[in-house]
Amino acid sequence: MDWEALAEFIFSKKPKIILMLVGVVSDTHNNIKNIKAIIDIFNKEKVDLVIHTGDISKASTLALFSDLNCELIGVFGNNDRNEDGLREVCELLNFRFQEPPFLINIYNKRIVIFHEPDPIPKFLKENINIDLVLFGHTHRYKEEIKDKVLFFNPGESAGFLEGNNALGIINLKNMKIKRIFF
Repeated sequence: MDWEALAEFIFSKKPKIILMLVGVVSDTHNNIKNIKAIIDIFNKEKVDLVIHTGDISKASTLALFSDLNCELIGVFGNNDRNEDGLREVCELLNFRFQEPPFLINIYNKRIVIFHEPDPIPKFLKENINIDLVLFGHTHRYKEEIKDKVLFFNPGESAGFLEGNNALGIINLKNMKIKRIFF
């Protein structure tokens, strides 16, 4: 037996990653400059997952997110529904996107992703034990706990005024949100 090769194999294995830091962005609307800044921020912050709450707008813009150092998932927004190539880019780059709502379980948290906020109340009446609701569409920041559910919209991310755009990073261990402006 080659003990050296076995030891190299065992110790080169990466430990199982427990997702705790989740990046959240919305409504990037084909603003390439901002998307590059968003990717840099998420990579610098070492998030374990990025969730996009919709309105990417172009397949070529979505492909830019392949520079993330983590997985990208999300929902399609109202400006994505008639865009050619978005689903193909998702398939090619292993991005998990779908029409909202997108219900996921991470770090023992039940998270639901929407684009538009209007269908959220009906969903919550029909689905219990939701910990976190993520959405976009309004371009307005919202962070609120209501009936033990945390609601979060990171706000504007496609604006042209530098320093007024924002994204969020959620620590799923303590459910604290850090907003970063760029």
